[in-house]
Amino acid sequence: MRKRFNVNGICYPDEHYMVNLDSRVEKIIQDLVLQNKYFTINRARQYGKTTTLDLLYRRLAENFSVFLLSFEDMGSASFSDEHQFCRTFLRLLKTQIDYGMTAGIPEDVSKEMEGDMEQRNFDFPMLKNFFTHMCTNTDRPVVLIIDEVDQASNNQIFLDFLSILRSMYLKRRYIRTFQSVILASVYDVKNLQVKLRPDEEHKYNSPWNIAADFDMDMSFSVADIAGMLGEYEQDHHTGMDISNVSQMIWDYTEGYPYLVSRLCQSMDEQTDENGSHPDRSAAWTREGLLSAVKKLLEERNTLFDDMGKKLSDVKSLDRMIRSILFQGKKIPYNPDDEAVRLGSMFGYLKKKDGTVAVSNRIFETRLYNRYLSENITEDALLDAANMGKNQFTAGGFLNMDLVMEKFMHHFTEIYGDREVHFLEENGRRIFLTYLRPIINGVGNYYVEARTRDLRRTDVIVDYLGKQYVIEMKLWHGSEYHYRGELQLAGYLDAYGLDRGYLLSFNFNKNKKPGIKEIDCDGKRILEVVV
Repeated sequence: MRKRFNVNGICYPDEHYMVNLDSRVEKIIQDLVLQNKYFTINRARQYGKTTTLDLLYRRLAENFSVFLLSFEDMGSASFSDEHQFCRTFLRLLKTQIDYGMTAGIPEDVSKEMEGDMEQRNFDFPMLKNFFTHMCTNTDRPVVLIIDEVDQASNNQIFLDFLSILRSMYLKRRYIRTFQSVILASVYDVKNLQVKLRPDEEHKYNSPWNIAADFDMDMSFSVADIAGMLGEYEQDHHTGMDISNVSQMIWDYTEGYPYLVSRLCQSMDEQTDENGSHPDRSAAWTREGLLSAVKKLLEERNTLFDDMGKKLSDVKSLDRMIRSILFQGKKIPYNPDDEAVRLGSMFGYLKKKDGTVAVSNRIFETRLYNRYLSENITEDALLDAANMGKNQFTAGGFLNMDLVMEKFMHHFTEIYGDREVHFLEENGRRIFLTYLRPIINGVGNYYVEARTRDLRRTDVIVDYLGKQYVIEMKLWHGSEYHYRGELQLAGYLDAYGLDRGYLLSFNFNKNKKPGIKEIDCDGKRILEVVV
């Protein structure tokens, strides 16, 4: 059976192409487990938490008695009362022993579990006493790992369970307890917000305030991706430029584990019998990557579905992301702000130069598509783009000159008498609304994060292997406009392009919409003023 890329469940080194996590696992052991730390690996969804826990378990099992549990196996009924929870938790421990997953537990301790599981009044104090007895009578240090803690985090029973772990930790100098307790979740267990009853306000609690910070970077670097692709290349001999492909994957994902693996999986699948690139050498190229990006942006998956739900639930986060994307607002990164805190925890936002930014190009484009689909602007512009989109392509090429010319006419006709405030807020949204159906199905677009601000935004269009750079800017006088031309010329040079497009939104009452072509530092720029 040949190895494949995997995005569903645990990745195994002997079955899947994956980033080598050995050094990270060893660092967790040395810096946390061997230092008797209790901690939570809280990272965004599909960020490699479960795979990391599995590798950590395998490595620790050489010298420790390790229990690797998941609250997914508990069931909702297990959290109905503490007696049910404690008995179910013991069953999970016993199952691990019976199946040989946890070594070193004495037989008499295992038999004691069986008796305790039958006691209907078995409660948290009794569970705590059992933990102490087990850790005292086991030759190896005991490590407890629990995955999918989010399944129970909004529950008082779980808080009581954390409290007994905390109590044991605080008395570790006097009684034997777990060498280390490791939880895995999306939410930060240190700062749980729990609703105890439907009619009660949310309460914060901190039974896990004894936990050490887990500050390890779990994203993939360009070198990490290159190592994974190097293994793939040894097996398949595609002739890919590993360094270049790795950098391009990182540019789109910034190392978000699921996104990296999904793009690689998609490029690999393009080489299947019915794939679009039967020749592997064609799939692992820039064109192959762009095809994989397009597929990813159009598909339904649990990560994007969860993103949609979170944005619907957290209105402040939704508003913040809209203002960043469409208005170019520079929002200071304040971890005490709820929207910033939640957006960072979910993996949607990051800190960049002291301000809030969307985490990666894939998320950003998906979010643009989401908001553009709401069609908050008039249908007329979208209809105009759809009705005339066939005229913009010929011989497999996109006629961007014509796109810009037609946009100028349609924008002026539909929005010419709108208030300045509306146009300033929605000008960029309107252009992307117009552009999207024209390239949809064939090309991709993304907004260059380095140039997005209140005054300037660059859109990069990839269409059948050719790139187009469109700078959108607000008009702030002739001198500023000339600087924009120079900036665009420099940007075109960086992309190896000779031609670019400058779209200026001029909201002066005496403005004159128009289009002209100029030379700037050896580059040809088509300037459009609306």
